[in-house]
Amino acid sequence: MVTLGPLRCPLFVPADRPDRFAKAAASGADAVILDLEDAVAPEAKDRARAFLATGFSDLPVIVRINPTDTPWHRHDIEALQALRPDGMMLPKAQDRADLSALAQALPGLPVVALIETALGLAEVRRLAAMLNVVQLGFGSIDFCADLGIEHRADILRPVRLELVLASRLAGIAPPLDGVTARLNDPADLRADAAEARALGMAGKLCIHPCQIAELRQAFRPSQTELDWARRVLASGDGAVSVDGAMVDEPVRRRARAIIAAAED
Repeated sequence: MVTLGPLRCPLFVPADRPDRFAKAAASGADAVILDLEDAVAPEAKDRARAFLATGFSDLPVIVRINPTDTPWHRHDIEALQALRPDGMMLPKAQDRADLSALAQALPGLPVVALIETALGLAEVRRLAAMLNVVQLGFGSIDFCADLGIEHRADILRPVRLELVLASRLAGIAPPLDGVTARLNDPADLRADAAEARALGMAGKLCIHPCQIAELRQAFRPSQTELDWARRVLASGDGAVSVDGAMVDEPVRRRARAIIAAAED
């Protein structure tokens, strides 16, 4: 199994803006995603590819390439063969043959597969089981556009849960939630992060440095959760009562996971 992550708050930066690479790395993000896809205009793709680099940071550097059905995809792969970043992000992931081709072209390179289409969701359990896939990401905005549905938490909850389930079945890291596009209201970001964390997602994709600190805090256990977990783990073995509720081994596993998340 190829390893990368699990990522919690990786930050996108346009690949045609090398002046922002080091700033992104200093933002508090746990990885930098050099974006060749949505953040780069068609006429700037070649220039952006020439700017790709990894030496600006000790953080993992991931490159989001263009989808397989675009004229830029092959050139992106050639650039990654020369660069050898720490990982690659595949948008519109929906075909195992595409992931197999990437594994042949870039052996050993970890892939974060973005689920952004109806077909991607239909195939997500098979995609998550591919050997080069180490984490899933949810491209929720593109997904809603593909299906013609509203971008609302209640509507997307089953989709997020399916990504969590697919990741668990494949034995890979929990998935990353999609971006919160609104930058001027921290309450929206907190609400989105709380929804994702409650569903078992590992973190969220970030599009601006102002989101990093909030998301780092949102995906860490609260002091109340930590205090509860410590009481549970101090309760001994077998079935006992803690705070008026029964505690047994499944509850202790949850408590250990909370402690581990706090130490991450």
